[in-house]
Amino acid sequence: MDELAAELPAGSPRAAYERGSAFDSTGHSDKAVPLYREALARGLDDSLRRQAVIQLASSLRNLGEADASVRLLEAERDRTSDELDDAVTAFLALALLDADREREAAAILLEALAKHLPRYQRSAANYARALTDQAG
Repeated sequence: MDELAAELPAGSPRAAYERGSAFDSTGHSDKAVPLYREALARGLDDSLRRQAVIQLASSLRNLGEADASVRLLEAERDRTSDELDDAVTAFLALALLDADREREAAAILLEALAKHLPRYQRSAANYARALTDQAG
């Protein structure tokens, strides 16, 4: 991966992202985190920015930094909406579980699932809100 990343211009946010992804996929979250942060700080383009945030948050959770992961993913949910919304929700739920916020994790998963149900969407969404109300 280093050889491929070296083909990109010096200081390329894409190179940092790709190197971080390679470390992440081989179980080296500790090496991936600074590279994801570098890629984001250097202005990774929008086509990969959201993926980098998700992957950074996942790596942080793997390193025991669940609260930092939750903050990143909650901010990402508020920032934009696209085809990765459910991925953001899934990783947020994992981070919430690790942060001992189980009811919130269940609520956001139920809310996300409700959108895909052929029936009972409103009921599922209402139950998700009730879980959140009870957690708060």
